[in-house]
Amino acid sequence: MATTLARLKHPLCYLMGSLYVVAGIAHFLAPNGFAQIVPPWLPNPLALVYLSGIAEIVLGLGVLHPRTRKPAAWGLIALLLAVFPANIYMATSGVVVQDAATGTLDPSPLVRWGRLPLQAVLIAWAWWYTGE
Repeated sequence: MATTLARLKHPLCYLMGSLYVVAGIAHFLAPNGFAQIVPPWLPNPLALVYLSGIAEIVLGLGVLHPRTRKPAAWGLIALLLAVFPANIYMATSGVVVQDAATGTLDPSPLVRWGRLPLQAVLIAWAWWYTGE
């Protein structure tokens, strides 16, 4: 099992980095949709969406390169913790996301609440690359 994980670690790094880059780009393609899940107590939701999109792109690219992988992985952990309030807000508020680019998105309660433990999985995945 450990050998299989060791063999998968490098390819999974490229998958993780690519997923963050794509997610970051999505922040620029449908920013208003993302802004709707920013908790109302945070200032300037659209700016936060753009900042988190830039962070996802930069950090996603960072984990692809051995020299920047470790700090980028730590950055992803920090980013995942920073956006966690948006996932909590989405789970508890019943926000129906409406965006011209993506249409209407009304996830089921299972999806809304399922995002919360997914954050732990994503943090663990990034953590895997902090020791390199």
